Amino acid sequence: MLLENMMTSNYATLRPGDKLETAVQRLRNSRRDGLPVLHEDGSLAGIFTKTNLYDALLKGCNLDQAVDPYYNRNVVKISKDLTYDQVIDTVHRIPVGTGVVIDSSGSVVGLFTKVELITSLFKEERMLNTRLTAMYQAMHNALVSVNDNGRINFANRSAEQLFGIKNSAVKNKLLEEVLPGFDMSPVLEKGMVEIGANYATSKFTTVVNKTPLIDNGRVVGALAIFQDITDLESIAEEMETVKRLNQTLRAVLDIGYDALVVVDEEGLIVLVNRVFLDFVRQKEEAVISKPVHEILENSRLQVTAKTGVPELNDIQFIEGKPYVVSNLPITRDGKVMGAVGKISFRRVDELRDLAERLEAMDSRLAHFQEELKKARFSERPYQFEDIVTINPGMQAVIREARQAAQGHSTVLISGESGVGKELMAQAIYQAGPRCNGPFVKVNCAAIPENLLESEFFGYVQGAFTGAQPGGKRGRLDMADGGTLFLDEIGDMPLTMQGKLLRILQDQTFERIGGTSTIKVDTRFIAVTNQDLEQKVREGKFREDLYYRLNVIPVHIPPLRERPEDILPLVNAFLRKYNDIFGMQVSDISPEALAALRFYNWPGNIRELENVVERAMNFTDEDVIRIDHLPPHLRKAGSNFWQDENAGPSGEQVVPAYRWKREESERDAIIGALRDAGGNKSRAARYLGISRSWLYEKINRYNIK
Repeated sequence: MLLENMMTSNYATLRPGDKLETAVQRLRNSRRDGLPVLHEDGSLAGIFTKTNLYDALLKGCNLDQAVDPYYNRNVVKISKDLTYDQVIDTVHRIPVGTGVVIDSSGSVVGLFTKVELITSLFKEERMLNTRLTAMYQAMHNALVSVNDNGRINFANRSAEQLFGIKNSAVKNKLLEEVLPGFDMSPVLEKGMVEIGANYATSKFTTVVNKTPLIDNGRVVGALAIFQDITDLESIAEEMETVKRLNQTLRAVLDIGYDALVVVDEEGLIVLVNRVFLDFVRQKEEAVISKPVHEILENSRLQVTAKTGVPELNDIQFIEGKPYVVSNLPITRDGKVMGAVGKISFRRVDELRDLAERLEAMDSRLAHFQEELKKARFSERPYQFEDIVTINPGMQAVIREARQAAQGHSTVLISGESGVGKELMAQAIYQAGPRCNGPFVKVNCAAIPENLLESEFFGYVQGAFTGAQPGGKRGRLDMADGGTLFLDEIGDMPLTMQGKLLRILQDQTFERIGGTSTIKVDTRFIAVTNQDLEQKVREGKFREDLYYRLNVIPVHIPPLRERPEDILPLVNAFLRKYNDIFGMQVSDISPEALAALRFYNWPGNIRELENVVERAMNFTDEDVIRIDHLPPHLRKAGSNFWQDENAGPSGEQVVPAYRWKREESERDAIIGALRDAGGNKSRAARYLGISRSWLYEKINRYNIK
């Protein structure tokens, strides 16, 4: 916007010699504080203002006198081509309230006052606000704006759809009331910019950018822009599957002893195996996208790619030597998409040598794959998605743990042995802001008391007899910037508890034998299967340490309190040990499931996993039956079977129980789909089964 868009073009003027009476009339009629005084040729002589009039009247002048002695000759002249920002700057610098607007030739074209500036400012602000609101509403990403108190100013349509809210309903509400667990305090308090933060609920997962709004060096609010990646996660899983299949295909091609080459419909090479590259003595980048007949002499693979006619076991001379060659077309929906060629070596001794090498390679590969599978299940970091449950109480615990994971406060996880406390601790670590930092474990019960302090704090060189040269870093030092996992915290000696309390309070410590204080930035997650409150009453655990640890308590209920989780857990363990053992056990019989449900599970989930692993070692079919279970479980199952499935005369009513079992399984699948918001990949994770298995059960039970 330029000044000529803001000035007044319709104005009255005076000329030198005009009477004061004329000036009064024109000032009154124009309702302006000043009028330009123009010469006969239209050039600017000066400006006559109300102040000039008041000065004349105070001097006793009558209205018949001329204005000449009183109008200002030193006039503020402003170009009509000034921009909006330049006008603002000019008005700040000039002391008068009215300016004369001139064009490039110096001719007067209008008047401009500070009042008109304010009016134009309001118009410009309304226009900018309208444009900004339209831009926000047109955004694909969800946007939420808050003031400096964290109260919502605005939520666009995408935010309304994503979060299920209405802008009018949430306006002036605290952001944390509308989006629980979403923290904007670092942005509002410190003006920090956060890029790529995570915010997730049970229904969606988002990536968030948080930006402060700063005016004159002060944070006056903030913006949060959310990118919904719920669907992207499913796509990423599918892409990862395709990637693994492609890697498997390349491995299979390279293991073979035949030279293999794949071309497209134009005869251009798209894929080769290692044997082919060795055969033509070329690198992969030198042959990809090249015509096959330029790389392989006398090749007819391009002919097969065009005609779709296979050529099997033909003799082809390459570099003067005969080879057995087969060319097969690749078709899709009846259309030839390319061809694959195979070159077999003619010498039997070469085939025998390659076969022996392949057999040895297969043996080593199988061994490594077996070891990798075991390592993957025992060492990979756990996430919340790995926790299998459909129990509402356990799901509430997971929701609270997810929210706690986003902060930095100490977490105390309690529960009986075998309920999965360490899994929960790793999931909190993986979902938190310190997931890229170290995760260091200290087993307070396994380390001898005389070694616990040195393991925990480390020591300097020469601290004691037998100390390593150069000293040793402690677990606390190693966890700097990450998470320290205190397992079996209830077994920590009282002497160590006081030292741990100091660390929790100020995050500083000294190595054994050292004099310098070391400060760390560490989050603490403690785990116990003991009643710490009872130990406090007995004087076996420090009360002040207990309260420092119990900032965010997370209690995991035992398996006997959530029997509906037994079937999903069994499915998860079947899938795990199918991968490890190379088996295809896909189900459990009604009798065996009854035994599992009737049992009290003092060892909780760990005991259930051991039972499933034992059963898979004793079965030679695709179903776990009751005779595959340990004797004490078979007895429990037998009692339950007799109590629940006997008819009036004592006969077994097997079909009736099987119907109950299938109904229970159907309810579990429906509940998992509901909790996953219809996302079948997520529901399969909740149930601990593969997605293909889930689809099979959905079709079997006719779930819509």
